[in-house]
Amino acid sequence: MKLAWERAIAATRDVHASADAPICAYLYDLKALAHHAAHLRADLPAHCDLFYAIKANSDLPLLTTLASRLDGFEASSGGEIGWIRQHFPQMPLIFSGPGKLDTELELALAHGATVHVESLHELERLATLARTTKQSASLLLRVNPPLAELATTTLVMGGKPTQFGVAIEHLPTCLERLRQEPTLVLRGFHFHLLSHQLDADNHLQLLSAYLRQTRRWCAQYDLRIEHINVGGGIGVNYRDPERQFDWPRFSRGLAELLTQESRMAGCRGLPRVRFELGRFVSAFCGYYATEVVDIKEAGNQAFAVVRGGTHHFRTPYAQGHSHPFRILPVNNWRRAYHRPSIRARAVTVVGQLCTPKDVLASDITVEQLRVGDLLLFPYAGAYAWHISHHDFLRHPHPRHIYLPAEDPI
Repeated sequence: MKLAWERAIAATRDVHASADAPICAYLYDLKALAHHAAHLRADLPAHCDLFYAIKANSDLPLLTTLASRLDGFEASSGGEIGWIRQHFPQMPLIFSGPGKLDTELELALAHGATVHVESLHELERLATLARTTKQSASLLLRVNPPLAELATTTLVMGGKPTQFGVAIEHLPTCLERLRQEPTLVLRGFHFHLLSHQLDADNHLQLLSAYLRQTRRWCAQYDLRIEHINVGGGIGVNYRDPERQFDWPRFSRGLAELLTQESRMAGCRGLPRVRFELGRFVSAFCGYYATEVVDIKEAGNQAFAVVRGGTHHFRTPYAQGHSHPFRILPVNNWRRAYHRPSIRARAVTVVGQLCTPKDVLASDITVEQLRVGDLLLFPYAGAYAWHISHHDFLRHPHPRHIYLPAEDPI
């Protein structure tokens, strides 16, 4: 992590040195991404696959870095299917998400994607399209069962009635429909009931519940399936960065869990376990760099206004936290006007938008901060630029800089 910070700081300084206006940029450390992804994949037990959910960050340099280190990509729209297939025609592909259009299902069929079916109506439409195009469709049923093991996180999208997944009361009808339709091939089940999980032990309990539930369904409905998709859901701890999800502990516990489940599965065999992580794969490789353009005091509060804001970097507002940052002092002040500054006090970092919700960090005590200093926000490689309202006020987009995965010769 220290070397990654050093590379990001050096790149930010380089951008600033060549700029003729206050800077705003995304920096992506592809070397750090490659190392992290390879580490995640290597730690998983042999009976597992690791896919990347490209909704987190679909920039081509990131996908190119990940393609040789992971087992496949997950798309959630026709646009993402087209983007993946344009650049990675042979990459294993799954297609998830509610509200799929017929044109998107046709695209998934044409490109060999495994479809995660979200409703009985979607299943019927997929069957019609498969018959019409004379293609077989590989699918998983995304199910939304009530589970006692479902811990509370900041984002829960299952275990209760929601727009996601096949309602548990419709599962028997879906399975019966599948028996009647030879063009549809059930490969397994997809569970994704929560996101932002930070506790490895809680996540192991949830996966254990997924596996037990699948075993019950296989026995009840006489099913043989190939794999279980356990979604993503692993979070990034923005509030306490030193306490991240314990991946080594989770992987060790998962190996033990799968050994136990293999015994329970008996002659049916244990389905492969597939992960589709997004945030936990790419968040750590990204940084948002910006420059302080104004410092103002109002009553007993201080505000640092930076170039950019939540229209570029929506993560803090979306997650409801003050995003951590580092101050990179800039000492060569060469402007004709006064340089505002604050010392030893709390400051709220805001952007350029005409809304009080444009806040990146609140009440953070700093030793010193001056107009012209640079701020570097880590953990900006996922759900940052890609979930932001880029063209609000039509400010210029930030630069996107990719630090190479391989050291230059």
